Amino acid sequence: MATNKIALIRYQTIDKCLQNQFRKWTLEDLIEKVSEALYEYEGITSGVSKRTIQGDIQVMRSEKLGYNAPIVVVDRKYYEYEDTEFSIHNSPVSSADLDKMKEVISVMKQLNGFNYFDDMNEIITRLENNLSKKNPQQTNYIQFEENPLLKGLEHLNRLYQAIVKKQALLISYQSFQSKKQEPMQAIYYPYLLKEYRNRWFLLVKSRKNKVLYTLALDRIVEFYELANEPFVDAPELDFDRYYENVLGVTKTLKDREQRVVFRVTNKLAPYVVTKPIHATQKLLEETENGTLFSIDVIHNFELEREFLGFGEEIEILAPRLLKRNIKRRLEKAVEFYKK
Repeated sequence: MATNKIALIRYQTIDKCLQNQFRKWTLEDLIEKVSEALYEYEGITSGVSKRTIQGDIQVMRSEKLGYNAPIVVVDRKYYEYEDTEFSIHNSPVSSADLDKMKEVISVMKQLNGFNYFDDMNEIITRLENNLSKKNPQQTNYIQFEENPLLKGLEHLNRLYQAIVKKQALLISYQSFQSKKQEPMQAIYYPYLLKEYRNRWFLLVKSRKNKVLYTLALDRIVEFYELANEPFVDAPELDFDRYYENVLGVTKTLKDREQRVVFRVTNKLAPYVVTKPIHATQKLLEETENGTLFSIDVIHNFELEREFLGFGEEIEILAPRLLKRNIKRRLEKAVEFYKK
């Protein structure tokens, strides 16, 4: 049973009662106090059962939520904390909680759109509750890049579950390149979720032509899990390394990386050194005219956009096709300013 807001209210009320050492608490007293709290905070008039409170006490005693509350029964009637200084708000995060948190962090680098597993909800809820109790005025000292207006984030959790459960999907997709007004529908086998520059993408294989596609989540109109459609795996692909030789997400299995050589001004060089354009980046030479670098990547749209972002501080030397494309696009941009 996942811990929710109602359960937390019950735990907190029981905890508050047992911290009061100047009164003896019977099970009926705890039921009465919890019922009052539920009515006050949630407007629940049905009260709470004896069995529910007994179950709550067992959960608080156990390691399930990491409380390990030392609740004892005195004279076979009265409930109290054996340790008079104990409170569930003082209990540390259990090692089991930390392991689950590490697992979540390794799976998702961005929390927007993810609900993850049900047993994580109780941990997150309790941690949020404990932190707010300890310091309700805590200043936020870290901010992650996010775009609250970005579409498609609501799909993340369902798509992740489909990948884990190996479920085929019927996806309705509205491509930017499509000349049709209506979204295209097709059956895909999902393999991987990929984030690039705060946008999410889904790597899939089409049932129709067996080709790999990278679908942007913000272009997915809707999708359905197909329980009766056999899932087709892709054991020939190493998804941990699939995007290793590319900047961004645009690639096909036929694409091969090329050695890209470029010169940056000495003014820009320290930034490129400390924040490499790609993991394969190497510093080739430092001269008075600039610093030479190389990277081994596939030539795609994202690569050109990255280089164009450096403006006049960078010069592409090889390969010739990439150099020609960048030159053509810069000349076209200049034409806008000449008008």
